[in-house]
Amino acid sequence: MLRLVLWRLAFAVPVLIMVTIGMFALASASPFDPVRQYLGDRAMTTSPEVVAQIRANWALDRPLMEQYAAWLGNLVQGDLGESRSFHRPVLDVVTERLPWTLLATGSAIVLMLAGSLIVGTLAAWRQGGALDRVITGAAFANESAPVFWLALLVVYVFSVKLGWLPAGGLTDAASTTVDPLDVARHMVLPVTVLAVSQSSWLVLYVRESVIGTLREDFVTGARARGLRERTVLIRHALRSALLAFLTLLGARIPELVTGAILVETVFSWPGVASTSVQAALAVDFPLLAVLTLLGTVAVLTGNLVADLAYRLADPRVATS
Repeated sequence: MLRLVLWRLAFAVPVLIMVTIGMFALASASPFDPVRQYLGDRAMTTSPEVVAQIRANWALDRPLMEQYAAWLGNLVQGDLGESRSFHRPVLDVVTERLPWTLLATGSAIVLMLAGSLIVGTLAAWRQGGALDRVITGAAFANESAPVFWLALLVVYVFSVKLGWLPAGGLTDAASTTVDPLDVARHMVLPVTVLAVSQSSWLVLYVRESVIGTLREDFVTGARARGLRERTVLIRHALRSALLAFLTLLGARIPELVTGAILVETVFSWPGVASTSVQAALAVDFPLLAVLTLLGTVAVLTGNLVADLAYRLADPRVATS
């Protein structure tokens, strides 16, 4: 497993370098001018000399490769640059908002895993029954529904109509402190939407895996020995189905990152995912570049964790 970790770390370096090259290539081909986006309405009245000075301060007047080399050198030294939309160092913006994203997505992952295993196993246990048909139909319908639509729907139902939960934000508007209970109330809707929106294929995959495992000879033998159906289902069928489930989980990490961007934006959650939308709209390349790298690191880390969990669950799997 240590060899696997070291190999993945070595593999991550060229991947991240290619991502940075792609970012600069896209930025150079973009039709949007960051200086004019920064000035806004003032761009029509600002003198060309001032515009040229801003370009020089941001090093936009240099050749592309020179810009890339300077940015990469600063990044290696820990200098992430200055956010043009927040008017603060990028490092401060990321460190301030990253914990809230980790809190929301971490809670969503736990809820997604537990819910998918339970619901998928129940559907397999009642294969062909009413419960199975309801779960399968709901999973397909949920997979076809856009994440932002689901988020707006729950806001309308639980915040506007019923008034049970807040519609967004980290705390109430009148609150001057960050109270854990208040934060927990505001987390319910975004965490639930993020978990539910990413769980459809996991539920269906658990269902199919458990159904297939229930037909195996060792399960038939367990039943022949007089074991209870619940024991056969949980300790034998579900345990064997978990291996394929772990592989699928690693493949869902990129969609989880994308879903977090949409969910945080709809619910005004102050995380780094929603910040990427603000950075894109403001053509804030220093901030957007770091957030893109963070997303890439999250995907690589998620796949590594899934592979390690698979290796722990089945030591026979080769780590090469």
